[in-house]
Amino acid sequence: MGIDSREFRRSLGQFASGVTVVTTRDTEGQPQGLTASSFCSVSLEPPLVLVCIDNRIEARRAVEESGGFAVSVLAESQESVSRQFATGGPEKFSGVELLPGASGAPLVSGALAHIECRLVAAHPAGDHTIFVGEVARLTSAPGRPLLYHGSAYHRLREPAEGGESPAVAGARVRDRV
Repeated sequence: MGIDSREFRRSLGQFASGVTVVTTRDTEGQPQGLTASSFCSVSLEPPLVLVCIDNRIEARRAVEESGGFAVSVLAESQESVSRQFATGGPEKFSGVELLPGASGAPLVSGALAHIECRLVAAHPAGDHTIFVGEVARLTSAPGRPLLYHGSAYHRLREPAEGGESPAVAGARVRDRV
């Protein structure tokens, strides 16, 4: 018996995830990007992450051709950025403040973390490609993440009275040599 695609999506939608924007540049130097919740760490040594990209999205080919990608982990205030990057076409970059990444891939300003990667493997998997990247540069700042669950955006609850307070400003940067 086959798996119903609607039930598949509904069941997997019960897994809460963070929300990221994955970016790169195409062979003409134009930025490419997409919203992705299919992102995770793979290995500590070497530091590897993976992202799954739909084969129909133009950014998929750009990641392959550029040999790298960047991941911006979105803050809870960046739902509009997530929605914008979930659309097609170059207008997804319109009005979004970007930072230049060391790798050349644009980074979403205000994100909780930026993870710049060198592509080390690409694995076809159904209608997606699994890209594995070795982390070359990291930056992070405290804050609260944008979450996705059950086909909707969510935010963490405020801490209870006397509980841990929200993080304060500050950032950490790590380069892998």
